[in-house]
Amino acid sequence: MKKWLSGIAAALFVSSALAGCSGGEGASGSGSGEDVKQEIVLNAMSEPPDLDPALATDTTSGWILDHIFEGLYTKDKDGKPVLGTAKDAQVSDDGKTYTFTLRDDAKWSDGTPVTAGDFEYAWKRVLNPDTGSSFAFYLYYLKGAEDYNKGNGSAEEVGVTAKDDKTLIVELNAPLGYFDELLTMWTFYPVKQELAEGNKNWAADAEGYVSNGPFKFTSWKHDSEAVAEKNENYWDNKTVSLEKVTWKMVNDATTYYQMYKTGELDLIQTLPTDALAQEKENEEYQEVPYFGTYMYMFNVEKEPFTNAKVRRAFAMAINREAISENITKAGETPAFAFVPPGVETPDGDFREAGGEYFDENADEAKKLLEEGMKEEGWTTLPEVTLLYNTAENHKKIGEAVQEMVKKNLGVNIKLANQEWKTYLDTTKQHNFQMARMGWIGVLLDPVVILDYYLGDSPNNRTQWVNEEYDSLIAQAKVEQDEAKRYQLLHDAEKILMEEMPFMPVYHYTNTYLTSPKFEGVVYPFNRYPALKWTKKVSE
Repeated sequence: MKKWLSGIAAALFVSSALAGCSGGEGASGSGSGEDVKQEIVLNAMSEPPDLDPALATDTTSGWILDHIFEGLYTKDKDGKPVLGTAKDAQVSDDGKTYTFTLRDDAKWSDGTPVTAGDFEYAWKRVLNPDTGSSFAFYLYYLKGAEDYNKGNGSAEEVGVTAKDDKTLIVELNAPLGYFDELLTMWTFYPVKQELAEGNKNWAADAEGYVSNGPFKFTSWKHDSEAVAEKNENYWDNKTVSLEKVTWKMVNDATTYYQMYKTGELDLIQTLPTDALAQEKENEEYQEVPYFGTYMYMFNVEKEPFTNAKVRRAFAMAINREAISENITKAGETPAFAFVPPGVETPDGDFREAGGEYFDENADEAKKLLEEGMKEEGWTTLPEVTLLYNTAENHKKIGEAVQEMVKKNLGVNIKLANQEWKTYLDTTKQHNFQMARMGWIGVLLDPVVILDYYLGDSPNNRTQWVNEEYDSLIAQAKVEQDEAKRYQLLHDAEKILMEEMPFMPVYHYTNTYLTSPKFEGVVYPFNRYPALKWTKKVSE
C-alpha cells in the first residue's frame, strides 16, 4: 500500500539536531532547554490568505493550520501518517469503509470535547457548494461527495457519518491506498460547528478562534505577525516543548535574511539568491527537495495563448539551467514535465519513466511562434504581460524569462506584480495572460500534482479543459492495479504536455537557515517546517 512512499519520503524528512550558540551570541542556560524561554520566531513572508481549513489553498496558510489543527491522522517525525485525533481505525475487507474511534482526551482549545460530529460537519461544509471550497475535490473519494459538491446530491448522501460522539464512519467509492496520508491535509481538519455557524468570519481573526492542534491561535496582527501558543488541551501536549510560535510577515528577502543574522528570526526559508553561495557551507544551512513545480500558467482564453504552438514556443524559449544556476542557485531540477521526481513506481521513478516532453530550442521555438501567429492571422503578436506575486526571487526569474523571450523569440514581455492575497484573487478571476504559480503535492503521488489541471478544478486558473485528460485521471483514482494506474497517469500527463496550458520551469528545492539554538525541527517534503517536536536548547 505504501510502495510509492519509498525512497524520497525517508530521505526528505530531516530532523535538525543542532545545539549551541549562534554566531556572536553568548550561551545561557544548561543546554537542556529547561531554563530556556521556549519561543521561536519564523517568517511566513506574507499574510496568510485564509485560516479557515475549508478555504485555505496555499502553503502559507497551510503552515499555520498544520500547527493549530489536527486531523484523524497526523504525521510523525519521519513524515509517515499515524493516528492523530483518532485512536483507532478499522477498515472493511473491501477497503471501502473506515470506522474511526476518536480519542477520549481529544479536545478543542477551549476545553470542550472534539466529536465525530465535528468531523462530519467540517467535511460536509467543505463539500457544500455554498462554501466555495477550492479543495473540495480532495473529498471526491467519498461516496456521494462529488454529486453533493456539484449540486446533484444531498449532504445526507455523503459517505461520512457520526455514529456517536466518538465513532465516525467513512465510506469511499473505491479502495484508496493513500487515504491515511490524504487525511493529514488541512482540508480534512475538524471545525467546531457552533463557531463556524455562529460567525461566518470566525477565521478572520485570532479572537475567539478555536482549534484542536498542538498550538492554539492567540494573536493576528494582519500583514505583520501571527502568534500561536502551546495548547494545554491538546491530547499529546507533553510532546510539545515550545510555548510560543510567531510567524512574521516580511516579504523582502534581503530584509528577512538580515533579521535572521541579527537574531530577530530563528528560521527562514527561500534565502536571497545573493546569500546562497556564502551560506552553503554554513552548518545552519539546509537544502530540502520539495515535491512541487514552479511554473507559468497560460490563460488559454486570452491571446496570444489561445494557440498551443505559441504556448509551446514560449516554453521552449527559456534556459532553465541558467535560471537554476544563476538566479535561484538552490539546486532545483529543470522541469520539462509537470510531475516532479521522487515517486517510485514498478517502472522506477515516475518522472524518469515518463521522460521529458519538450526541448529548449530557440530556432524551433521561433518557428512554432511564426506558425501559431499564421494560424491565428496575426501579423504582430498581441502584447504580453507576465504577472507574478511580489517577492525578490519571482521578480528575478521573471526578468530572466523576459530577457530570454526577447532574445529567442523577439517578443517584448511586460512584467507586473501583486501582493500574494490580491494575486490569488486576480488569477482566480482569470485576469491574466501569463502568471507565475507553484503547485506542491499534498502527498507523494502523481495524481495530486495532475489534479491541478482538471477541467473542474478551481485551482486550474488557465481555463484549459480536456475531457480525455479528466477521464484518465478519474480512471486512475479507482484503478487497483498499480502498473495500470501509473500508466493512466502517464497518459494524462502526455496530453497535458502536448497542449501545454502552462510552462514548467523547475522542480522545487527549499533552502533554510535554522538557528542552532533549536533542535527537533522537521523539514517535510511537501510542507514548511513542523515544530511539534522542536525545543530551544540555548538562549
